[in-house]
Amino acid sequence: MNSPELSNTPAYWVIVPAAGVGSRMGAGCPKQYLPLLDKTVLEHTLERLLAIAQVKKVFISLSAADDFWNQLPCGQDANIIRVAGGSERANSVLNALQALSLQARDSDWVLVHDAARPCIRAQEIMKLIDRVGDHPVGGILGVPVSDTLKQVSSHVIEKTIDRAPLWQAQTPQLFRIGLLRDCLQRALAEGKMITDEASAVEAYDYHPLMVQGRSDNIKITRQEDLAIAAMLMQQQVNIG
Repeated sequence: MNSPELSNTPAYWVIVPAAGVGSRMGAGCPKQYLPLLDKTVLEHTLERLLAIAQVKKVFISLSAADDFWNQLPCGQDANIIRVAGGSERANSVLNALQALSLQARDSDWVLVHDAARPCIRAQEIMKLIDRVGDHPVGGILGVPVSDTLKQVSSHVIEKTIDRAPLWQAQTPQLFRIGLLRDCLQRALAEGKMITDEASAVEAYDYHPLMVQGRSDNIKITRQEDLAIAAMLMQQQVNIG
């Protein structure tokens, strides 16, 4: 039997929304199933997430029409639980949170990570977990915006935007299960625009931490991103 102290220690779970079709890739399959080095994009992503010792299980949201998942070796992994995806990312994450709530506590932590971010490093995930600690809301990885930003109307530049306070959001994004579930449910019911998990909690005046990540934690969106990801992953192996 677990001691009271151990049983009160929050657990860490992972959600990977992967029900999208990746239309911008122009490929014959969703982008998470495209080949990257010796595996698919999704296999690399899941492998890196499962390497984190604190993670109990991964919940992956997949389309009902997904015929690719069961062809992967990880499709039989007992540590990965398939749930139904939704029409939008927020719906897929909420479906996974509802399934997760059947075996996790509201006070447990959940890391939500993009299926198409296979270059995430274990060190950055651990940094996020450590920095967030017992924060009442949670936190996300991100990087400061480095390019000059222009506000444009009808292809005409109106002004330059101050980039000093701006950061580019990444994943994982780390929140208490109960807080994220309740905010997503409410935001969807009220028709709010939800671009990531942080935006759902921000909509109700919660303020997550921003934890600086790395620029090599790229999201594969277009065909050329595959070659960039392959190069980055090979560099990571060489550097260690």
